[in-house]
Amino acid sequence: MLTKTRTSLLDHSHNQNDFESQIRYYSRRFQTCYVRECGSLLFDNTGVQFVDFLSGAGALNYGHNEPVLKKYLLDYIQQDGIVQTLDMRSDAKENLLVVLNELILRPRSLNYVAAFPGPTGTNAVELALKFARNVTGRSLIASFSGSFHGVSVGSLAATSSAYHRQAAGVPLRDVVFLPFEATNVNDEINELTERVLVDLTKSDELPAAIIIETVQGDGGVNVGSAGWLRYIRDLAHELGALLIVDDIQAGCGRTGPFFSFERADIIPDIVCLSKSLSGYGLPLSLVLLRPELDILKPGSHNGTFRGFAPAFVTATAALERYWSDDTLHSEVIRKGEIMSERLSTIAAIAGGQVKGIGMFKGIEFQEPHIADIIAINAFKNQLIIETCGSLNSVVKLLPALNISDELLHTGLDILERSVYAATTNF
Repeated sequence: MLTKTRTSLLDHSHNQNDFESQIRYYSRRFQTCYVRECGSLLFDNTGVQFVDFLSGAGALNYGHNEPVLKKYLLDYIQQDGIVQTLDMRSDAKENLLVVLNELILRPRSLNYVAAFPGPTGTNAVELALKFARNVTGRSLIASFSGSFHGVSVGSLAATSSAYHRQAAGVPLRDVVFLPFEATNVNDEINELTERVLVDLTKSDELPAAIIIETVQGDGGVNVGSAGWLRYIRDLAHELGALLIVDDIQAGCGRTGPFFSFERADIIPDIVCLSKSLSGYGLPLSLVLLRPELDILKPGSHNGTFRGFAPAFVTATAALERYWSDDTLHSEVIRKGEIMSERLSTIAAIAGGQVKGIGMFKGIEFQEPHIADIIAINAFKNQLIIETCGSLNSVVKLLPALNISDELLHTGLDILERSVYAATTNF
């Protein structure tokens, strides 16, 4: 009887949406069933091929099923490698830590220890906030307008999106929001920031940390200028607060260098990584912090899947393959320039504004509904793109960093036709 019930539930005559919660999101925007993926291409169950400019919301910087990473993963599984270890020692974890230090941290003179908080980005943010609050003895966190740091309660409190905040079901406290400055150092914005913090000082409530995305993804592809990022660093230190950089989407080469904050020549106290850290789309997150901040007691922050060894294996392979030299960095800058040039022409069709840095790009439109229409048109023409920003007025592009020039242009050609169609029919 049980077998028959399960069979009937899986009957393909039924729509998947009959059995999945309405909280689903991406399946509403991209209404097809994907069965295969390769590089920057997705294939659905009807054989239609899609160019992917979403890349798992930035979790697939090296594309789908990258061949070298796949071989390492398959070899590891074939040899009965450790899969689940909680936070016990394993050769997979120790290899990752050695390679991370040798290829990423040491060449950048970064003295960090690594903490594995759990499988997702929001786990990394939660742990970073715990470290900051325990180190400083303060509870308040300073975040920014347009920020997105996750949807578990602690990270959600530091997320400015009203849409996501309303789902919490509880009051979200102990966070103050500062204005995000997305061009050059702006004296008016800095004065407003300082007024907010002066008021906090008068009430004897200083922040434990300032948490920032150097490039806001969900907020609209807003790029903090290098000068302003240095200003925020200095401000944090003046307040005795820690500087946390959430590099979950903007890191792992998306802006060019491995860390998005390198262009500003700053060294955060704490860094949060996830998404493309595993290199293969496997769940993995990491918190990097200065050794003297590592004060939490053993096991005081834990999680069953913080030791997912297959993700350690692909992360190590990704670092060795793509970060042993500056080749990928240079390629991201070169392809980013191609994107900027093409997007400037495309944006002009509808009076849009190009935003972004490296291969983290977007076009903002004055009429917000146009962005959604463009994304719908693009999907109909086999291109997957996302919208973002407070009014969903920005089309966001996150192609794989190793996408071929030919496929990059193919996707941009589809986008151009989609923008033109949306403009002429609006």
